[in-house]
Amino acid sequence: MSTEPQTGPTRTITPNKLVEMSWDPITRIVGSLGIYTKIDFQNRRVAECHSTSSIFRGYSVFMRNKDPRDAHFITSRICGICGDNHATCAVYTQNMAFGVKPPPLAEWIINLGEAAEYMFDHCLYQDNLVGVDFCAQMVKETNPGLLIQAEQTEAPHAHLHGYRTIADIMQALNPFSGDFYRESLQMSRLTREMFCLMEGRHVHPSTLYPGGVGTVATVQVFTDYLTRLMKYVEFMKKVVPLHDDLFDFFYQALPGYEEVGKRRILLGCWGAFQNPVVCDYDYKTMSQWGRSMFVTPGVVVDGELISTDLVEINLQIRILLGSSFYDDWDGGKVFVKTDPLGNPVDQLHPWNQTTLPRPQKRDFNDKYTWVMSPRWLDKRSGDHLALDTGGGAIARLWVTALAGLVDIGYIKATGQSVKISRIRVRLS
Repeated sequence: MSTEPQTGPTRTITPNKLVEMSWDPITRIVGSLGIYTKIDFQNRRVAECHSTSSIFRGYSVFMRNKDPRDAHFITSRICGICGDNHATCAVYTQNMAFGVKPPPLAEWIINLGEAAEYMFDHCLYQDNLVGVDFCAQMVKETNPGLLIQAEQTEAPHAHLHGYRTIADIMQALNPFSGDFYRESLQMSRLTREMFCLMEGRHVHPSTLYPGGVGTVATVQVFTDYLTRLMKYVEFMKKVVPLHDDLFDFFYQALPGYEEVGKRRILLGCWGAFQNPVVCDYDYKTMSQWGRSMFVTPGVVVDGELISTDLVEINLQIRILLGSSFYDDWDGGKVFVKTDPLGNPVDQLHPWNQTTLPRPQKRDFNDKYTWVMSPRWLDKRSGDHLALDTGGGAIARLWVTALAGLVDIGYIKATGQSVKISRIRVRLS
């Protein structure tokens, strides 16, 4: 099922001089996202904005009555970019359901696969998707005076990344023609190779199973992974100062730019990278092995760390309908009344969700999307919070920093930051 997307961008002017602009589909990402806005250009503000998804994915429907051992193979197909994350989560849930614990080496292989996926995703997103907004071609079309200023501005860290001016960085980010853009594509390919070494195939893993992995762990496999990792580390030593120079320039050249995207600090992290010494996949000990992850789970509200307890974090999740094309399941079957620790499970929790699709015409005053509204219930205020989990990098770092639990020598969470010691690498 789908709703008919409009071609975009479109632009009309309303009687009150608000400009209606829409982009649907936004093809830079998955292709089913649409953005519909009313913009007050005179006062430089967005008066109204709706985000929509025109595709009904339906995994919560057709996963019913399937063999649970196939869950990771099926759910990975929900996305062509992050499918392996869905597969990993499905394997974790199977481990808990079946009461099995993978051998330590299998756990490390999954962790290495997830690490490679993060590196792939962040590289592709930051430099090939987001980077387009800062490239010379885009800036020339939208703010030509800014490009002239960039041509006259020296890059403070040119000795680290090799680009003399800010404009040189912008030119290097031009899609398919820019040097840095093309280099980022090559690095994202390298990280996909790393992932395939651990889990067989990207983005739909072929060697993940509940209780272990099918990867043959040899010295050669890990050496191949490490060789590629060191190339990525060297690439990051150029990426970080390059981004610092570029974004600092925008802050200085465009006063007020730092307000873009500014909102409440609402972050949710479910944790990552299991510690095989502690993790036994028993729900009753989930609070303990959750806090032993190498990326700490947690919820941050207005800059304050509220919880690092995976049990509490899980129980407070709610699935709200929002403006989606679904019927309410209130009063329907309750699948799970209490968790294994005896805690009550709300009917709006994902464990008790019943997906009841109701296709209809898009109406921005009522229903207009196939995406529900997952929220986290803050018991202190009773508010249902929209936590930023997204690509996850900022949530993972922020929660881990505030929790102060991780300390493996070269990575240490201090309670206010995450200190990462650089690896000295020399590649011929």
